[in-house]
This record gives sequence, structure tokens and C-alpha cells, in this order.
Amino acid sequence: LDSDKSVLVQNFERRGWVRAGADDSEWNVFWASVFSVRQLFNPESGQRLTDLQLINHFPNHYELTRKDLMVKNIKRYRKEVEKLYTEASANGAPLGSLDERTDLDFLPTTYLLPADYSLFVEEFRRNPNAMWIMKPTAKARGVGIFIINKITQVKKWAARASAASAAQREAYVISRYIDDPLLIGGKKFDLRIYVLVTSYRPLKVYVHRGGFARFCTYKYTNDVTTIDNEYIHLTNVAIQKHADDYNTHHGGKLSLKNLRLHLESVYGLERVDKLFEEIGWIIVHSLKACQTVIINDRHCFEMYGYDIMINNRLKPWLIEVNASPSLSASTEADRVLKLGLISDVLDIVVPPDFLENGRGPRAPGGARDDDPAEGAGGGSGPDTPRAASEREVSNFELLYDEGVELEAERARRDGENARRRGGPKGAPKPPPGSTFGL
Repeated sequence: LDSDKSVLVQNFERRGWVRAGADDSEWNVFWASVFSVRQLFNPESGQRLTDLQLINHFPNHYELTRKDLMVKNIKRYRKEVEKLYTEASANGAPLGSLDERTDLDFLPTTYLLPADYSLFVEEFRRNPNAMWIMKPTAKARGVGIFIINKITQVKKWAARASAASAAQREAYVISRYIDDPLLIGGKKFDLRIYVLVTSYRPLKVYVHRGGFARFCTYKYTNDVTTIDNEYIHLTNVAIQKHADDYNTHHGGKLSLKNLRLHLESVYGLERVDKLFEEIGWIIVHSLKACQTVIINDRHCFEMYGYDIMINNRLKPWLIEVNASPSLSASTEADRVLKLGLISDVLDIVVPPDFLENGRGPRAPGGARDDDPAEGAGGGSGPDTPRAASEREVSNFELLYDEGVELEAERARRDGENARRRGGPKGAPKPPPGSTFGL
């Protein structure tokens, strides 16, 4: 355990787990920092995880959680999917999971600085009145973020960056600022949604019902004279808690459940259902964008913190993905939420018979991925420990199970072949877990 956060310690103690020493290699579950994960999976470390060991990060989780790599992977994925869609449409082939899910315009226009500086300047000149937001690629909690509306501001930043030593020099991403956010009570907010990934190949994703909206303390305005006011523009709790009018009772947070109720009362059930379905597909597409580059280790799982912004037309935008979402509690309700979140994560990734069966982590489909007698494809079978735990977890919803979807696609093809041969005409059922609801 790399953190003494109470929500972690309490969950572990409730299960009767004993904390391993710093030099003890006989641990079973390691809730590690990203630094420890980097050290653990370093080939030079000589360490190899055993069958009965689990860790809370994939080796190169940063392919999704570093802002620059996330942008690069999503742009590449978008090109690949659009090419597949165009080819399938031209050939009259079934689109399968590409049909209504190909709206990949969920990332604000973004460039990497200094590498994409000339491209950014071109875009800026096309829209000279737009505001842009600059963020360091590898920092969190709002550190180093600022908003610009003049090219001279970027030039000043570039000059400071050039003057810094190589060790201090940071890469930044610059994104089109969402200047028309949905407001509640006149205030800007974003969503923090917790997502659990237990496998990347095939992709298996859960979404937690206990997310929340994070509000700015002061009312929103896009007046350019306010662009330096963090309490108007940046929703990070680490920033907002320093505002004079910060509310320590609710911490500037609204549960996802209450947010949905409010939105449904204003916009209607159908529009809000569509919004959250789109958010679900943003999560799935962003994970698929990294699927081919993430090292899929059966000892690993990942609990991400997704940050989503909604504009005033109810269009969701992906802002960033956090590898280590904060487990600090700003209010009592926050503590209860995060205590339950960690409990639900552990219920899925550490089934009750994890140690009893002596076989340790299983690949999706119930087989160990190093067992030559068993396959690693498909979805979790009804008799696997992980499948049993899914039925028991009340606050996680299975958002997407690629193994089940692949089985459905195989069944569809088998059905088509059977029809060609004059056999039975049974259409496959759609895969469960491919709709989103919180």
C-alpha cells in the first residue's frame, strides 16, 4: 500500500487483510502509486508477479492518462475507425458495432506544444476570437493550467519554456476552451466518473454509479477579463477549496444521481438518456483508442477518474482521464462515496475465493492466460469467480464486455452461414453491457 488514505486502509482492514512490509515480496494486492508501478514493471528490476498477486495499474497506463498521449491515441483511433466505416459503407458490409457509435468528435481541438505550434497558430488565426486552455501534459489537480485568448500569451510561455533548463522544461497541450458550458445555478461544472477496467484484451469495462459533478465557486462568464480567475473557470476541488465562498458542507459537489434528476426535470428523460449513452461511448472509445498499445497484464486492473464537460446543447466532451483519482474526502458524503467505491472495486477484482482456488488472477473467459489447456477469449463464463462477483456488486454497472460482443458477432456470422446452407435462421442476441446507465 503506497497510500495511507483512510478509504483504502479501512477497506483492507474490514476484509481482515494484513499490511505487508516494504521489503515483503509475499503480498497479494498492491494499491500502488504510478511511480511504484513503473519500478515494479521495469525489466531491470528482475521482479515477476506470481499467480496470487494483483496491482492497481497496467504497466503503461499513461497511454491514456498523460494528456498528450491520450490525444495522440484518440486521434489515431479516430482515423482508423473512420477508414473502417468508409470502407464498410462502400462495400455494403454490416457495420456491426460501428453503426450508430461512430461519432468520435468528443475531444476538443487540441495541439501539443511546442511540437504542434505552427498548426496551432494556423487554427488560432482561423478563429481569432476563441479562447484556449493550456495544461502541462503530466500534472494533475489543476496545477499549471491557464487560459489564453491572444497568440502573444503563447509566445511569452514559449520564451519562458525555452529559457528553462531541459530538466525543468515541460510539454503542454493546448485545447479549444469550451466557452459554452452547461450551467446550473449560473455555475460551471464537470463530471467525475469512476471507471474500472479489468482487461484490455478483450476489453471489459465497468462504470460506477457513485460519480459526481464538481462545481466552480463563482458564477460563470466568458468575459475575457475573467480568464485568470480560477474560481470561475477551473472545477478542480484542489483549486476551488481555496475560494473565499467555498462551501465546506457539500464541497461544491452534486451526486450524479441528483444531477440526472435535475437534468431530466429540465430537458426530459429522452435527452438525458441520450447524453449519458454518449458519455458511455466516450469512455469505451477512449479505452479502445489505447487498446492496442496498453500492455494487458492479467495481474493488473485500473480504476480511472474520467472528467467530462457538458456544453449548453447537452453535448459531452472528454477533458482528461486520471490514473490516480483523488481518494481524499472533502466532506462526509464524499468519504462514504469513496469508501464504497473502493469496496466495490475490490469485490470485482478480488473474488471471495481468490486465495482458496490457488489459481490467482484469471484471464477473461475464466482461464489463466498462461494455461495452454484453456482459451483466453470470450466473456466471463457463468461459473468463473469474476462472473459471480459481478452479480453481487450493486454500484458498478458492466458498461462494455468485448468478449461477449465478439461471441455475438461470431454467432451472427454462424447464423449467416447457416442460412446460406439452408439451416436455422436464429439471429444472435445483442451483447449485454453495451448500453450506459448510471
